[in-house]
Amino acid sequence: MGSGGKGANQAVAAARLGAKVQLIARVGNDLFGKSNIDDLTNSGVDTSQVEKSDTSQTATATVFVNAHGENCIVVTLGANLELDDSSANKHEAAVQGASLVLIQAEVSPKGNKRIFELAKKHGVRTFFNPAPGEPNMDTSIIALTDIICTNENEIPHNLILGCILASKGQPIEHIPVTKVTAVDTTGAGDCFCGSLAYFIVQEKLSMKEAVVRSAAIAALSVQRKGTQSSYWTREEIQREHPDLLK
Repeated sequence: MGSGGKGANQAVAAARLGAKVQLIARVGNDLFGKSNIDDLTNSGVDTSQVEKSDTSQTATATVFVNAHGENCIVVTLGANLELDDSSANKHEAAVQGASLVLIQAEVSPKGNKRIFELAKKHGVRTFFNPAPGEPNMDTSIIALTDIICTNENEIPHNLILGCILASKGQPIEHIPVTKVTAVDTTGAGDCFCGSLAYFIVQEKLSMKEAVVRSAAIAALSVQRKGTQSSYWTREEIQREHPDLLK
């Protein structure tokens, strides 16, 4: 058993690389909520914006991993869904002080959209990871999005096939990555997104170089079991793969 959740995973991935990360989230007032907050804090994530609910339990997920390292996940979102548009307004100061706001789809769509509206209001760059995939997603949020990264059906698979980078006004690029033997792909897409956020903000790399390095770091994570526990720290990467970090 370990801590997780897409937003939390992405926050941990970025923080372990050295980013200053603040997580806006909602957990239940229960043991799982406390454990998640403790693990986030231990990874260097600022949890001052994490709310506690007395009406819903902390979100949980049951993960099944097959012999090839691929995963199937059953999720109960619980308190995540209480992070709606009215709740999002409480976090305007945190959004205003950010360099980049990264969201995913395990919380209320209305809450996500409101967070991006606040980001745009204050000139903060936005990054949307629309995962888990939702066929009936409100696509109006795309107009508020600067960076979008597809997940789950594409990202773990692309650790083998590579990544596709598309920017407005630029030719589409295929970015190959090193093949690895996956032990557990759970959280690989989150590791990629958190790493990408780090490289964009902290090291101010070009998008192509940021994607290359993020894919490499996500590839490292699938060679370990677990989710957040599989994410490499800055010290580990500097010791074994110093070319990936400044």
